[in-house]
Amino acid sequence: MLYRDLEIDGKAAGRRVDVYLSARFSSYSRTRIARHIRAGDVLRNGTPAKPAALLAAGDVLRIFIPGIAPLTPPPPLPAVLYEDDALIAFSKPSGMLVHPAGETFTWGLIGLVRAARPGCRVDLVHRIDRETSGVLIITKDLAANAVMKEHFRLRRVKKTYLAVVRGEPRWDTLEIRAPIGDAADSEIGLRKGTCDDGQHAHTTATVLKRLGGHALVSCGLHTGRTHQIRVHMEHTGHPLLGDKIYGQPDATFLRWLSGERSPALRAQLGFPRHALHAWRLSFPHPTTGQPCTVEAPLPADMQAVVDGTPPAWPAPVEQVGGAGVTIGVPEDS
Repeated sequence: MLYRDLEIDGKAAGRRVDVYLSARFSSYSRTRIARHIRAGDVLRNGTPAKPAALLAAGDVLRIFIPGIAPLTPPPPLPAVLYEDDALIAFSKPSGMLVHPAGETFTWGLIGLVRAARPGCRVDLVHRIDRETSGVLIITKDLAANAVMKEHFRLRRVKKTYLAVVRGEPRWDTLEIRAPIGDAADSEIGLRKGTCDDGQHAHTTATVLKRLGGHALVSCGLHTGRTHQIRVHMEHTGHPLLGDKIYGQPDATFLRWLSGERSPALRAQLGFPRHALHAWRLSFPHPTTGQPCTVEAPLPADMQAVVDGTPPAWPAPVEQVGGAGVTIGVPEDS
């Protein structure tokens, strides 16, 4: 069976097992957690736990509770674009989270890397959205992580994305300087928009290829605002193909969020995900200071659009248990 390991730190020492787990996973009541513990779904240091047992620092809880533990085996580790003693550059596929969010277990890239490189202190430097594919840098020690985060903070990292946008822009290159803030009058809390009192945001957009109704555009980021490319391309009148939030009425995203996958909604979106790819990162190497550039090839789904092939929509996926599979998952995966 699939399981998840939680290592207890000093802050949790002295707490009851059922109290700790119901606080850590608040969607599970203490009564429900206790029922799972009594059923043998939680081990403490290799033996069945008791709800009232008091935890000690260094204890390991092995949890078999579906939803807290994974429901499916882990996906393959994404392709490595570059690796040395300080960092690893991955080609993150669309659909993979960089770091899990929420209480229900989801496989994230950082956990997969920690399992694959157990001898390294693996940490994130930056993030890209779940639907966005492309270059993702992960460091292998704390010193490299601190340097790379400083590079990003001081904008020493040059970031270039590729996007497929709706329509064919009349311009070849456009400097987009439009402040970004929270969108006004939107039902979607995470939606951003251009506004006079927003944060300064600057994108250089260049048309690489006109596709007869769409265009392949490179987007160079001079700032790093939330959803910057998606907001700026909507601002130009050329939102990203497949974007469920930008270039669409709020109702479109809400219908998708509710689980609707009707042919009409798919036709309205035109693509299974927002067509955005983190193509190239250029930065000073954290150890040597030498210029380093990493590129991720355009993924097959976006390349198909460029080649004129209709998008392939994924079949519905059923979440199934992993009977007969034994996989350990660290706390922060």
